[in-house]
Amino acid sequence: MEIRSLYAVLGNPVAHSLSPLMHNKAFSVVGHKGIYVAIKVSDIGAAMNGIRALGFQGASVTIPHKISVMDHLDEIDDMAVKIGAVNTILNRNGKLVGYNSDHLGALRALAEVTALKEKSVAILGAGGAARAAGFGIAPEAAKLTIVNRSVERGEALASDLDVNFIPLAEFDGSESDVLINTTPLGMTPHEQKTPIYREALRSPMVVMDIVYNPIQTRLLQEAERAGCITVNGVAMFVYQGAFQFEIWTEKPAPLEVMKQVVTEALTGA
Repeated sequence: MEIRSLYAVLGNPVAHSLSPLMHNKAFSVVGHKGIYVAIKVSDIGAAMNGIRALGFQGASVTIPHKISVMDHLDEIDDMAVKIGAVNTILNRNGKLVGYNSDHLGALRALAEVTALKEKSVAILGAGGAARAAGFGIAPEAAKLTIVNRSVERGEALASDLDVNFIPLAEFDGSESDVLINTTPLGMTPHEQKTPIYREALRSPMVVMDIVYNPIQTRLLQEAERAGCITVNGVAMFVYQGAFQFEIWTEKPAPLEVMKQVVTEALTGA
């Protein structure tokens, strides 16, 4: 196949990323003549020079470069500026434009199971993922609360979002319709960890975990047993990737194919 467009995920570490598998399958399905690779990057400024020099059409940016990459871009989308991080780059005729698709991933994953308009939402965590989800959800939900172990970090994020804060030790879930875990607790190889007590989970709460490996975290397993509606991390991962795919190719993303290839990779099916 003739390759006309180059794309990459830039991070350190990055070998574990499922983005190349997902995007290359999507390119193939829609007939886009592109290839997507994983590149381990320690110097993100040099990497941006390389993107320009080599003519890459776009890139995904992951840990630890989502914030530092912003200093090396020509333009940054307003939402990415608010979030304070970039995970998507479009090369527009040599001009590198930064976006953040994490907030869209969270919103679209939740939209599969619930509307947020009249809902009370609690976000567990106060890191970059919580910040991205918070800026996306705050305008949509009736009420948003940040829940975090560290009071200082939790209050800082809540202040930036102009929403409520509750220390994790005081959170019982009683006023939440939707619960979103943005912490890494429960991620492989620590599958037995969970960010909250099972008693905080109750039907008909919607519980979303952004962790996608394993697909069914301990939090989601306990939520299902409590009668909750659950959303696994694959949905957010795929939807944020779909945004990237669409701005790069200007074609609709083949969502079901993308979900299938990621799920099969994680389950070995």
